[in-house]
This record gives sequence, C-alpha cells and structure tokens, in this order.
Amino acid sequence: MVITYHGLSCFKLQSGETVLVVDPFSKNSGLTPPRFQADVVISTNQSENHANIETIAGDPFQIVNPGEYEIKGIYIQGVTTRNGSTDANTAYIIEWDGMRLCHLGNIRKKDITEELKEAIGTPDVLFVPVGGAEALEPEEAAALTNQIEPRVVIPMHYKIKGLDISLKGPEKFIKELGVDEPKPEDRFTFKKKDLPQDTTKLVILEPPTK
Repeated sequence: MVITYHGLSCFKLQSGETVLVVDPFSKNSGLTPPRFQADVVISTNQSENHANIETIAGDPFQIVNPGEYEIKGIYIQGVTTRNGSTDANTAYIIEWDGMRLCHLGNIRKKDITEELKEAIGTPDVLFVPVGGAEALEPEEAAALTNQIEPRVVIPMHYKIKGLDISLKGPEKFIKELGVDEPKPEDRFTFKKKDLPQDTTKLVILEPPTK
C-alpha cells in the first residue's frame, strides 16, 4: 500500500490499481485541491474542506455517511463521533490488504468515548488531527494515540505552507508523543509485515508542493 498526504485531512491510499481518497478539500483553504482519479472517496464531514468531491475524477463511489460499505475488496465502517447539521464528524475504519486503518476526521476530545475506542480497536495505521481549531489539540492527539497504540500514526490537520486556516504545527504533538521527529517523506509505502509489532512508528508525510 502507498499513502500520500495532500494537506488538511486529505490522504490518497493506493493498493495495486485501486485508489481511495479521504477528505478532498477546496481551493478556499489556500492549498491546491487534489486532482486525480479514484475508485472510492470518503468524506468525514460535509464542509468544503472535507467533501470537495468534484475535483476527484473517475466517477468514484462516494461515502459521506456513517454505516458499513464494501467495494473493490475494501471494507469500510463509518462511526458517528459528533452529530449536527453543520458540525457532524464521522470516523472511518478501513480494512484493506489485511490491514486496519482508521481516519478520525475532525474529532474532538469530547467525542472520544469508550465505545468509539472499542470500535477503533488497535489499527495498523491511525490518521489523527493534531493542529487544534475544530479538532484535537496536539497534547490531546498524543494522549489518544498512546491510548490506542496503533502500529503507525500519521498526523494530519496541521499548519503547512500555503494553508489559509489557522492551525498549530505538528511539533508539539511529536514532543508530547515522546519520540524523535522523523524525516518527512513524500509517501509511505508498506506491507503489513513491515509494520512494528510492539511500538508505534511515527510517519510524517509532506504534501506535494504543487
């Protein structure tokens, strides 16, 4: 599997010829929206910076609500973490290639319940917001990561060059997590057998510059 980061909460996941994208954003963010072909697109909420689906080509299967889905050998479970017509959030658990991945969307501390943690389980890869604003603060994100104990954690929703939204950088999250800051990568390529078994690996991904 190959994971690339496009900024905010947007990731492209690819295995073989199958592509899944989570939370494509709008140009109003200050960033260049992702434009590529995908088979599946997931939105954790309906704001323009999580559901700009029209920039994704290929007539993808769209998942915008909680529930259970299965498409192209991918099992996806959406779990509501916050209700509201304008402030809802859904966390998604993705089972693919024998691995379990969890994207938390714009989750907040008050959204985290024992039921949610039970649904998440121990994922192979956890995508967690770390920049505050309408999502977890850095120290809250680190505490949640340490509770969940994923094999890999990939921070998202933080300050990067060009972003017009006021967010914190990832530095405090890294410090609170208690690990050395890794060298940023432009993509994370892995198989399940490559993942650590007894520790959590921190992966920092750099979005494309254009």
